[in-house]
Amino acid sequence: MSGRTTGTPFAPHTPGTTAEMLEAVGADSEADLFDIPESVAFDGEFDVPARSERDVVADLRRTFARNDDLVEFLGRGHYGHYVPALVDDLSSRSEFLTSYTQYQPEITQGFLQALFEYQSMLVELTGLPVANCSMYDAATALAEAALLSERVRSTSGDVVLVPEALRDGKRSTLDNYVDGSPLSVETYPYDDGNVDLDALAERLDGDVCFVYAENPTVTGAIEEGLDAVGDLVDDHDALFCVGSDVVALGLLREPASVGADVVVGEAGALGLPTAYGMGLGLFACREKFLRQVPGRLVGASEDAAGMRAYTLTLQTREQHIRKQRATSNICTNQAWVALRTAMHLAMLGASGLADLAEDCVRNARDLAADLDGIEGVTAPLHDRHHVREFAVGVDGAPAVAEGLREAGYAVHVLDDDTLQVCVTDLNAGEADGLVAAFAEVTGR
Repeated sequence: MSGRTTGTPFAPHTPGTTAEMLEAVGADSEADLFDIPESVAFDGEFDVPARSERDVVADLRRTFARNDDLVEFLGRGHYGHYVPALVDDLSSRSEFLTSYTQYQPEITQGFLQALFEYQSMLVELTGLPVANCSMYDAATALAEAALLSERVRSTSGDVVLVPEALRDGKRSTLDNYVDGSPLSVETYPYDDGNVDLDALAERLDGDVCFVYAENPTVTGAIEEGLDAVGDLVDDHDALFCVGSDVVALGLLREPASVGADVVVGEAGALGLPTAYGMGLGLFACREKFLRQVPGRLVGASEDAAGMRAYTLTLQTREQHIRKQRATSNICTNQAWVALRTAMHLAMLGASGLADLAEDCVRNARDLAADLDGIEGVTAPLHDRHHVREFAVGVDGAPAVAEGLREAGYAVHVLDDDTLQVCVTDLNAGEADGLVAAFAEVTGR
C-alpha cells in the first residue's frame, strides 16, 4: 500500500488501480464518466471568503434575530405538541442517533423492536393489520397510496378523487407522484366543512379507482359522514383512503370500521417539534396489500435459539429487490423520527393519548366560542366539532391577520373573509391574548 496516494486502507485507489478501472470501462479520465454542463461545472473556486468560527456564529445570531417573535396559532397539517424531555434524551443515545437503516438485525435488535412497536401502535390506532415504518410525511404517504391503488385496483378506472380543499402541499406532491402513471387527479366538493355526499355520489363512476377523505379535515372539522363515504366507495369497487394523524386517531373511530382500505397521515404530530416541512408519514393498509406496501416492514420471528427476534421482513424499494418489482423509491431513513413518535406514544399510553386528543377538541371549542363572542367574527365557521383548529369568518381577513401579526400572533389566511386558527397544549395558555388581540384589531 506504499504507493497509495488517495482513498482509505479499505478502498484503495492508487494511480495503478484507477488506470485499470478506467481502461476496463473505456475512459481516459474520471471526468469522462460524467456529463456535466459547463454552466454548472465547478471551476475550482467557491468564492466563499474564509471566516473564523466566531464570526460565522455572530453572523448567524444576527440573522436569527431578524425572525419575528410570534405566538403561532398555525396548523393545517403541522402541529406542535409538548415533547417530553425523555424522548429527546433516549432518542439521542448513540445507538439510535447514529444508526442508519437496520440492515443487520444481529446488532440492531433494540431499534428493530422499537420500530415493530411503532407499527403495532399504528395497527391499534387504525384498525388495519399492516403498517410500515415509515413514510417521509403525510403528503408522500397519500401519493404512495394513490400509486398503490393503480397496482391493486379492481376497477378499470384511473381517476384519483380528493377533496377540493386539499392542502396545496399535499395536492402538488400527489400530482408530482402520479405524473407518468395512468392516474389523473380530480376533486369533489365539501358542504359546511364536510364531504358533500350527494356531489361525491354523483361523481363516482367506473373511472374512479381511488377516493381520499380526511378526518379531521384540513380545517379541523370532524368528518361526520365518513361511514357513508366508505359505503359509496365500496359500492363502486374503488380503494378508500382515509387521512388522519396519531393524536386524532386516539379519539376518533378506527378508520377500518368505516371501510378504509388504507390510512395515511402525519405521525410526527407526536415526538417531533413543529418544523413546517419535516414530518413522519404514517401508512397502514389491509393485509391483502402486504406485498404492495411502500418502504419497509419490520417483522418478528425466532432466532436459532428460539428467542424472539426482529428483522426487516419486507423491503420493497428498488435498492433491495429487482428493480421491476419495486413498489416505491422511498430511500431516506425515517427510522429515527419513527422511533421518537413511538417513544412519545408509549409514554402517553392509551389513556394519555385519549386525554390529549380530548384536550384538542375542548381547547378548539373554547377558543372558538370566545372568538365568536366578538362582534363581526364567526367561529367556528363550519357547524361541526373540531380537533385543534377551525376556520374563522371575518371581513377583511388579510388585514386582520396583519393586525394580529403586529400584536404578536400568527394565524392562517384562507381567503378575503376567512382565517384559520389552531390551538394545542403548547399555545393554549396564549388563547386569551389572541382573543383580546382579535377584539382590538377588529375594533370591537
